[in-house]
Amino acid sequence: MHPYIAVPATIALVWRAYSRNSLTPAGLVAATLTAVVHAIHPWTVFFAMLVVFFLAGTAVTKVKHDVKAHLTLSSAGSTGGEVRRTHVQVLANSLVASLLILLHYRQLLARDKRGDASQGCWPYASDLLVIGIVANYAAVAADTFSSELGILSKDKPRLLTSWDLRRVPPGTNGGITLLGLSAGFLGASTIALTSVLLLPFCPVGLTSRTGKLFGDNQPGFEGGSGWGLWEKAAWFLAVSVWGGLGSLLDSALGGWFQASVIDVRTGKVIEGTGGKKVLLSASHTKHDGNSSRRVESGISFLDNNGVNLLMAFAMSAGAMIISAYVWDLPLNTILQ
Repeated sequence: MHPYIAVPATIALVWRAYSRNSLTPAGLVAATLTAVVHAIHPWTVFFAMLVVFFLAGTAVTKVKHDVKAHLTLSSAGSTGGEVRRTHVQVLANSLVASLLILLHYRQLLARDKRGDASQGCWPYASDLLVIGIVANYAAVAADTFSSELGILSKDKPRLLTSWDLRRVPPGTNGGITLLGLSAGFLGASTIALTSVLLLPFCPVGLTSRTGKLFGDNQPGFEGGSGWGLWEKAAWFLAVSVWGGLGSLLDSALGGWFQASVIDVRTGKVIEGTGGKKVLLSASHTKHDGNSSRRVESGISFLDNNGVNLLMAFAMSAGAMIISAYVWDLPLNTILQ
């Protein structure tokens, strides 16, 4: 991005998070560093996806917050429905994308030194890193929408990792509802639309964005390197579907590797502050000596942030691997 756009945009994004009390102080620092990484890339699309994810994610987090607050409990002893996000939560959603952006920026600099005419736009069937970056944000947006809106479903969730899809309390890791799945695909589609509008697709025609001749550039589906209407439509659909599948993967990972702890007195899920694990300890006992907490599902291997980071990595890596196979590209181009 141009500095005269990147600097005020970064300041505005951080100021909004501060003024709306959306992030903790450490979360603000992490968000600032993340925004800087996205802003130094010459393409506007990655910073835009970060902004869309942050604004849309904040918006759905606050949807019926008063209702959601009474559906779960906080490990700190209050009602659930946490609003302010920590630095760990910020990095769990954006770290993979940030690393891929730095790698792609390095590639663009190398191409610029070689005088590569295609570096001003993105040819069809190229640049696997772009796939990974977009896939990251599609998946984490889907997960955020699914978690924050799915919990409002009037139907009790069903545990994805159970053989009989048994019903579980709202907020259970691995619990899915039709509303949550639909919200996940909606979240992914916001990133898909942002990418369609702002990615520098190489056009079908004679020139690139730099004005340098490509020759008679044909659409990608016809063996060329141009992105026509059908290629962009397929891209939108693929990103939306892949991102939506990311919310399902997150549910599966959470159902297996993240313990969902229930308060036995209320039957509500206890949420860890800042996405941390909820512990079962001797301090949480009833007057009869029995524990007031029990594990509803999963094992205590990862916390929510670990699940999100693992999901983001898996969806980004998976998207790049599948694209490399479909487009017949060597995976080592990621590091070149």
